[in-house]
Amino acid sequence: MQEPISVTELNNQIKTLLETTFFNVYVEGELSRITYHASGHIYFTLKDENSSISCVMFRGNKRKLKFRLQEGMKVFIKGSITVYSPRGNYQINCLDIEPSGEGALALAFKQLKEKLQAKGYFDQARKKALPKFVDKIVIVTSKTGAAIQDMLRVAKKRWPLVEIVLIDTLVQGEAAALDIARNIKIADSLGADVIIVGRGGGSVEDLWAFNEEVVADAIFEAKTPIVSAVGHEIDFLISDFTADLRAPTPSAAMEMILPDINEVRIYFDTLFENYESVMRKILDKKAQTLLHLYNLYEQNNIISKIELFEKEIESLRERFSSYLEFVLDRKSKDVSELTNSINSAMEAVFSLKENDLLSLKRSYENNDPSKRGKKGFAQIVKEGSIVSLSDLKERDLIELQDPFTVVKAEVLGKKKLN
Repeated sequence: MQEPISVTELNNQIKTLLETTFFNVYVEGELSRITYHASGHIYFTLKDENSSISCVMFRGNKRKLKFRLQEGMKVFIKGSITVYSPRGNYQINCLDIEPSGEGALALAFKQLKEKLQAKGYFDQARKKALPKFVDKIVIVTSKTGAAIQDMLRVAKKRWPLVEIVLIDTLVQGEAAALDIARNIKIADSLGADVIIVGRGGGSVEDLWAFNEEVVADAIFEAKTPIVSAVGHEIDFLISDFTADLRAPTPSAAMEMILPDINEVRIYFDTLFENYESVMRKILDKKAQTLLHLYNLYEQNNIISKIELFEKEIESLRERFSSYLEFVLDRKSKDVSELTNSINSAMEAVFSLKENDLLSLKRSYENNDPSKRGKKGFAQIVKEGSIVSLSDLKERDLIELQDPFTVVKAEVLGKKKLN
């Protein structure tokens, strides 16, 4: 008769058999009853239409998982069978999990994008505007990559006045995401106008650090406008959606941020020409206004009054002549006497008007500064106005002007003449 064995021994034999036979399994199934434990492990069940098996992914392997497990998700699992002898339970110890139908990285990208979009990370309303003219740029990238050389070359060509600060950063590998996030925070504290976060092209895996949530958080929380410039034009990453501006390449980032110095020169030359043209038109208009005012003055000055008096005298001559002819026709018998009387009256009127005219001309000539100067007279100007001697007081600063000379003087004293 066969000797019995203990339960423990049986479980141990089963453990040895299963773990040595199924040390490398590759299984397809549907996820259910998923538990993310506080210890960092993930517990879940893998099932199909007829059966199910318990699974565990320990914390060390979980770090490599790019996406989050979801109920009902179909996956491929690589791992090994392990048995817990005290209970006789067995499970799959998962080393790697891949989604069925699409790659793990693609799924991880999709999940994180949906999560961040729901949190408002991509909202246009929260994106910060870049300044029109940039004085200082901080670049978060590798100092040995081609990207930094491309950016420096473009910056020197377009706007050599800009200050550029480089923070050497890991841009590839498992430690890259944390390094990028940490350096974004440092860059945000340096008082730059713009931060560029980026690197040159590469595979999806090479660029993956810019798809990590920790990088998106750092970009979202920064106070300085950030430009994401990763890979090539066809590459779209989480950093592109989160940043304030997405540039298709690192060199394109510099072209988008910095103005072309030659275009700026042309702009200011055109601006100056337009300003000069406007000022010329304003001055021309002012000159026309002054000419108009001068003409108005000429029409109303003393010369015009003299001309008016001359016309009045001529008119009186004509009227008296007409009156004389009229009287001669009516009073032919008294022609001689009447003629003498009229001539006397006319001469008296003419003399009176001519005296008025002569007086007016003398007044004009006496008050004409140009003629007064020729006679040895000078006008007194104080604080820009013509004044008389009675207006002056001791210590006044004055100018004595004639048409040819200006003399500056100071009043030393003043007394009245009897």
